[in-house]
Amino acid sequence: MKFYVVRHGQTDWNAKGRIQGKTDIELNEIGIEQAKKLKELIKDYNIDLIISSPLKRARKTAEVINEAVKCNIIFEESLKERGYGIFEGMIRKEINDELINSDILNNYQINKEYKEIETIQSLCNRVWKLLDKLKQEYKDNNILLVTHGGTIRAINGYFNGTNEKGIVDNPGLKNCEIKLYEC
Repeated sequence: MKFYVVRHGQTDWNAKGRIQGKTDIELNEIGIEQAKKLKELIKDYNIDLIISSPLKRARKTAEVINEAVKCNIIFEESLKERGYGIFEGMIRKEINDELINSDILNNYQINKEYKEIETIQSLCNRVWKLLDKLKQEYKDNNILLVTHGGTIRAINGYFNGTNEKGIVDNPGLKNCEIKLYEC
């Protein structure tokens, strides 16, 4: 079984370095073009099913890709981006908050609650339950997951665990970049 994981195309907030979280932002023109380029790349991947976050930026990315893949798309709440609480809409470089600028909020063992940000265990639990379910229900299929950077962190943690410090590492996918996980 293969999971192809894609981060959605660019939004205006991505371009400005704003934290999006669960705020529902549309793709910009660059994001649509990125999705079109990815569509051409992915058309020969033998994708059986697309599962996407229902947020507009991921939904549109999935729909553009599906113009070439031509399979069912399931919009799944568990793939929504991590909630970033009061920090949503803020420009990351301008945030002068030591905790936000550290790895503490991504430490699975500490599981720090902070200013309405979804905890790392909450994020991982919802994503990991979905992945367990997909592995059982679609075990002989190739699935494309279209989602968000924070959610991709949780997916990476599912397949690779935490690092020696307990951090769920982020593979750092750029907009419309794809990563393969096999099981």
